[in-house]
Amino acid sequence: MLNKPEMYWNNVLFADESKINIFGSNGRIMVWRRKNEELNPKNLVGRVKYGGGGALVWGCMSASGLGYLVFIDGIMNRALYLNILRDNLKLSAQNLGIGNNFVFHQDNDPKHTALNVRLWCLYNCPQNLKTPPQSPDLNPIEHIWRELEVRI
Repeated sequence: MLNKPEMYWNNVLFADESKINIFGSNGRIMVWRRKNEELNPKNLVGRVKYGGGGALVWGCMSASGLGYLVFIDGIMNRALYLNILRDNLKLSAQNLGIGNNFVFHQDNDPKHTALNVRLWCLYNCPQNLKTPPQSPDLNPIEHIWRELEVRI
């Protein structure tokens, strides 16, 4: 991918989903503090019972901006993912000004590589950018998810 010209990346449409936590975190929070400062308000983290809620979202982006943001109710599976692609991927590409001539990038999540999703992409996405197996998630949309979570 390093050999691709800069203009190539203008037509790449990156897509992914993320869980945004409204309260709390995904795991354990560590706080470094001095001795006898455990009850100092700056060292305390608020808690909400039963996870505090969150939102599962799907979105896409390209060099020219952000595509649609879809809020997902329930559990994301391959059928729901396929419906999201059908309803939002091409419309996002058109709104971003890259039309139907885009390169689609998604990671190797099992719902992304399911047969029905691969077949739909084969017939509806002109080109797919392949992600090597067991590779780190280098999708730039991860930066958008982080920014969204910080702002919430």
